[in-house]
Amino acid sequence: MLKQISLLILCAAAIVWFATPVQACTSAVVSGKVTPDGRPLLWKNRDTDFMRNHVDYVKGEKYDFIAVVNSVNAYLKEAWMGTNSAGFALMNTQSYNLVDVKGDEERGAANGRVIYRALEVCATVEDFCHFLDTISKPSDIEANFGVIDAQGGAAMFEVDYYKYAMYDANNPKDAPYGYIARTNFSFAGKVNEGAGYVRYMEADQVLMKASATGSITPQFIFNDLSRSFRNRMLDIDLRSGAYNRPQASGWFVDQDFIPRSSTSCSVVVQGVKPGEKAELTTMWTLLGYPPTGIAVPLWVKDAGKLLPGMVRFGKEHEAAPLSDWSLRLADRVFSYKQGMGTGRYLNWERLYSPEKGDGYMTAITAAEDEVFRTTKSLLEEWYKKGSLDTQAIPKLYDELESSIRMIYQSLLESE
Repeated sequence: MLKQISLLILCAAAIVWFATPVQACTSAVVSGKVTPDGRPLLWKNRDTDFMRNHVDYVKGEKYDFIAVVNSVNAYLKEAWMGTNSAGFALMNTQSYNLVDVKGDEERGAANGRVIYRALEVCATVEDFCHFLDTISKPSDIEANFGVIDAQGGAAMFEVDYYKYAMYDANNPKDAPYGYIARTNFSFAGKVNEGAGYVRYMEADQVLMKASATGSITPQFIFNDLSRSFRNRMLDIDLRSGAYNRPQASGWFVDQDFIPRSSTSCSVVVQGVKPGEKAELTTMWTLLGYPPTGIAVPLWVKDAGKLLPGMVRFGKEHEAAPLSDWSLRLADRVFSYKQGMGTGRYLNWERLYSPEKGDGYMTAITAAEDEVFRTTKSLLEEWYKKGSLDTQAIPKLYDELESSIRMIYQSLLESE
């Protein structure tokens, strides 16, 4: 009898442990009204079964675009976040409370195809409304879609098989603080169902404070959201040092932080002000686990020939090099593999050690700071000029790739 009870307890624990949806992204749309430079932002931390990602350039039917895709099945016309030559950018998070799925029906089976197709044919938030109005129903969509455009548009759409609810980030009634955050539930869906409520608490609180001080920038989002280790439910922040040695073991459980062991990338699209050329839209792209990944700037113009090798698919890595390097470090962070269900144990000490002043995340963020510094001066010149300098972009990519490669080589060879 005791054995049977023990087995039941273990089974119940396993169900709870593995029940959390893997496709559990965190996202936000930010109006240009609350960013320091007046340009809208679109952010997504992507959680998925498909950890190895790269960036593809697609010559679309109407607009060309760049997008994050799964490296294992890149031939599929699916994308998970991207921006096009019209300055239209689109991403999604899987929702789990809009549709009652039946049997083995796949939730949001069309989500990736919708992003791919919309990037080909949409230029504005209004175009995306028309797109959703006219696609075949039932649509096989269950998602929160974030959108920005080159006209200053910024909106979130909660979409099910037959209808959608739109929330305008520029409208104080929909977004009193100038942003809209979403995880894996929809406000138009069933109350207290879905997933990601604790992650939503964190994103909402961070963005609310930052919107009041005008400090929401791509770099802020990567550092304070993509790499956040605060859990509002537990009222803890791993970065406080209380969970490092000698105060604690240096290990923690990966539960309801925004970056998770299943996070494959983080992207912030920085749009343009109304009147600026859409080509200036910048897709800041971090491939891999955000605490061990480095964001780099990408642009659609001439991306067919200019897109750097560090974000493209490479046979050697079966992904983009940036994805592979980051995931190899992440594997050392989630290094406890003694039996079933151990994958959530996080070697926090290896990732971040404030007393020693080291850890992967410390080195990674220092390298990323340099990426932003190097790129910022060029972007400021291009904003003044009113267009990209495609002659300068290859030199920038080469400089960034060389320094980033050296950082990863040093970290990967250090143990």
